[in-house]
Amino acid sequence: MDATSERHTEIAERLRVVRERIEHACTGAGRETGEIGLVVVTKFFPASDIEHLVDLGVTDIGENKDQEAGAKVAELGADVRAAVTVHFIGQLQTNKANRVTRYADVVQSVDRARLVTALDRGVGTALGSGARHTPLEVTLQVDLGEGEDQGRGGALPDDLPALAEEVAGAEHLRLRGLMAVAPFGLDEAGTRAAFDRLAALGERLRADHPGASWLSAGMSGDLELAIAAGTTHLRVGSAILGSRPQQR
Repeated sequence: MDATSERHTEIAERLRVVRERIEHACTGAGRETGEIGLVVVTKFFPASDIEHLVDLGVTDIGENKDQEAGAKVAELGADVRAAVTVHFIGQLQTNKANRVTRYADVVQSVDRARLVTALDRGVGTALGSGARHTPLEVTLQVDLGEGEDQGRGGALPDDLPALAEEVAGAEHLRLRGLMAVAPFGLDEAGTRAAFDRLAALGERLRADHPGASWLSAGMSGDLELAIAAGTTHLRVGSAILGSRPQQR
């Protein structure tokens, strides 16, 4: 078996295990597996891994770094690119927003009004030039930290209503929901409580924005807790692709 076939087999087995975990967690939570979207985080992994993932039925990938993500997406063949939705999930500087709008289908990490403005402007430019053909879907990243040094980035919960209105008023953006990362240093009970807070915030958001139904939470180590709390989208990297290689 050559290296390409070995890698395909490795990813297939890891993906099978994760899908089983999702199925078992959904059974325990009384949910259907079809309610859960799986975003495979491909940060630091090559475009060839995305090709393997698409061949294995994965439809969504996540990237954290603009420079890496833009180059990687450009490597994809037309068929692979058409088959996959690209989520930008990392912290995003306003001055890079224009570039991200040229390859990302979704930005999950919107956390401030200036970024909303920059993304809307970038999408408008990309639509005008033919670099993209659809609006940009976005989620608001919320900081669930309650103690010092726990936060993992995002807008404060009290700032979400105003930020949601900014997105709703943007011509080229579509508000899809909320995203969060579990705070540092929590045990299982604390992590579940954090995800429950996210679910409550999502319910409040939907009262004013009924289409904002996504809750993006849960990664390799805590996906079961996120499913139990009501997440709709998981972001899983190492459990599927293995330990990340050294940053290039």
